[in-house]
Amino acid sequence: MSWRPTASRAVLERRAQMLARTRQFFASRGVLEVDTPMVVNAPVTDVHIHSAQVRFPDSSRQFFLHTSPEYAMKRLLAAGSGDIYQICHVARALERGRLHNAEFTLIEWYRLGFSLEQLMHEVAALSQTLLGEIQAPAAQFLSYRDAFLQELALDPFEADLAQLQQAAAAFGFNSADRDELLDFLMAIKVGPKLGADTLTFIHRYPKSQAALARLDAENPRCALRFELYYKGVELANGFKELASSAEQRTRFEEDGMRRRERGLTEVTMDEYLLAALEAGLPDCAGVALGFDRLTMLATGSQHIDDVLTFPIERA
Repeated sequence: MSWRPTASRAVLERRAQMLARTRQFFASRGVLEVDTPMVVNAPVTDVHIHSAQVRFPDSSRQFFLHTSPEYAMKRLLAAGSGDIYQICHVARALERGRLHNAEFTLIEWYRLGFSLEQLMHEVAALSQTLLGEIQAPAAQFLSYRDAFLQELALDPFEADLAQLQQAAAAFGFNSADRDELLDFLMAIKVGPKLGADTLTFIHRYPKSQAALARLDAENPRCALRFELYYKGVELANGFKELASSAEQRTRFEEDGMRRRERGLTEVTMDEYLLAALEAGLPDCAGVALGFDRLTMLATGSQHIDDVLTFPIERA
């Protein structure tokens, strides 16, 4: 057992510099820094994200550690906060590896009136600022469909289930769920090839992977969602935000159904978020950027532990 931190003094100094640059970046653009609770009343419903449970000795109620400040920040937006950002620690259960620690740092922000394209360009600008003058990679924008065609010669919208299963079987994976197969292929084959020399934005995901994003009015098969990759590492996930309370409730219910099908713990919806959407979420786009992973790339680190003070085993 070691009590020592895993990050060096030089890396800790670089983290501090990057955080200072982040605050300067948003201050120059008039974006307000906010702070929302880490302990929340409802978990996320997403079948791929697992909320850590919290129980206090003097209460029978169950609470959760937030996996993202998204729900609380949207409540601020609905209350009239204007453009906001937050730098915070989040927790996601069952995630550990070279790029994963159960607790990590997100930079999350929301911009009123922004299109998906405007937000992608702003994410590129912040990423270039934080990576520094030596790297400062250019940005590339590629549709989800084109990324699959480029790496797998497979159209993710037109391929049937058997074709996706055949592609995944080559890597030892099988499923009867279309989205599971697409996620696997993105994680194993497509994603690691992206962003070798550029900040690569993958946009227009299938509508079945919309999460909290609007659908594209020009192509309803697609969600207004993007992810950012650099050197094969996923760094950010952004949306043109869904503003309909009714549609969001339907999506939460669909998540619940998928949880039951997979034998996962059933969870309650966040009624605070739904009430905020009902009151009126302004037109906006939002994104969460993984700060620790970006720090890894900025410092040439090979493991997330190298940029953390104390990873989960030493926390």
